[in-house]
Amino acid sequence: MAVFLYSLLFVVFSTTLFFFLRSSRCRRLRLPPGNLGLPFIGETLQLISAYKTENPEPFIDERVNRFGPIFTTHVFGEPTVFSADPETNRFILQNEGKLFECSYPASISNLLGRHSLLLMKGGLHKRMHSLTMSFANSSIIKDHLLVDIDRLIRLNLDSWSGRVFLMEEAKKITFELTVKQLMSFDPGEWTESLRKEYVLVIEGFFTVALPLFSGTYRRAIKARTKVAEALSLIVRQRRKGSEAGERKNDMLEALLAGDDGFSDEQIVDFLLALLVAGYETTSTIMTLAVKFLTETPLALAQLKEEHDQIRARKSETAALEWSDYKSMPFTQCVVYETLRVANIISGIFRRAMTDINIKGYTIPKGWKVFASFRAVHLDHDHFKDARTFNPWRWQSNSGATSTGNVFTPFGGGPRLCPGYELARVILSVFLHQLVTQFSWVPAEDDKLVFFPTTRTQKRYPINVQRRNVTKLCKD
Repeated sequence: MAVFLYSLLFVVFSTTLFFFLRSSRCRRLRLPPGNLGLPFIGETLQLISAYKTENPEPFIDERVNRFGPIFTTHVFGEPTVFSADPETNRFILQNEGKLFECSYPASISNLLGRHSLLLMKGGLHKRMHSLTMSFANSSIIKDHLLVDIDRLIRLNLDSWSGRVFLMEEAKKITFELTVKQLMSFDPGEWTESLRKEYVLVIEGFFTVALPLFSGTYRRAIKARTKVAEALSLIVRQRRKGSEAGERKNDMLEALLAGDDGFSDEQIVDFLLALLVAGYETTSTIMTLAVKFLTETPLALAQLKEEHDQIRARKSETAALEWSDYKSMPFTQCVVYETLRVANIISGIFRRAMTDINIKGYTIPKGWKVFASFRAVHLDHDHFKDARTFNPWRWQSNSGATSTGNVFTPFGGGPRLCPGYELARVILSVFLHQLVTQFSWVPAEDDKLVFFPTTRTQKRYPINVQRRNVTKLCKD
């Protein structure tokens, strides 16, 4: 008993001394202004509750007004410097691996796996990032992927009638496309079963990484185990086939044939994380593009006109070609504006590898930083009427200033999202098929939720009615 008490006292004393020394050191540095909130909890609860409101950036808005675009807070168990400043964000992105290293909350790290692309560092990350981009560049999309994208989107839309939950349908489309790209699987019972587990995995992001205290996180861990087991089986089967000379043109084949000699566990983590990325982000962009267009009738009418002209040049069943995609200028304006307003990647977490001086402040070694892309995209100083959906601003860049520096929907630097071009193509093809095949009205009011990921509260239900495609092609 005495040993236990002495041990307990030692732990308490050591912890107190650690925090005292750290706080004393921090007081000597010129930290960004802010508030660390309650002990241990910090301002995590304020962050979570704020993003469940209709305002897309309430947590940052309030603190920027009080402290300026760079401020200190304490979230997810760690002191964190938030940046709503584009120059600081660019500095963070450009100094990846030099002054900052990738660092995410434990819940994300545990659910994605330590071999996921998001958590890789150094040379391995560089090689795997390059490999991923090689399967999603313009040439590959043009020569191979566009056919599958068009076919799978058509296949899903063929079943639409009456009331449709758009976000749910978009998630099915993007999951099927990602599974096809990564593992050459066509839609079926297995892919749908796997997708349902993914829903639970994603719900575990940004929760407390303690199964005892969080039922959501506990369910996410169980779902992650099921997903890993299913992918492990596929990897083992494909490895045997590859050794026997069977080859497929997909990401899994490239991982099995690579010189790095990846283990099954490494491949599973890598595939699991890429499925999350392709499934969650692109489907949300698709849903919100439709929501914003529906609320902006003039933009929807101009988009329909552009796609009706494309469809009029083709037969009813003809697939979209690369030349069709390149003849969608207003569609690209819609894509850019959706990315700006929706901000699927709200920002990035990094950890300071050394004391870093920036903008007159010091970010202490070991502290987290969060570069907020959303805060910049929604700043009226950078975009005129920033919180209004206005695709025409991209026709002449009249609604933005120095867009190259302030518009970062896919991040930047060495960790630029490798699927940025693929996401734009998927959204463009989806919008083409949607507006040429259907007219629709919202089934009921639906509000946006911005935490843990941007989504609609009710999965954005719409009532669809099929257009006369044969007449459209003759006009």
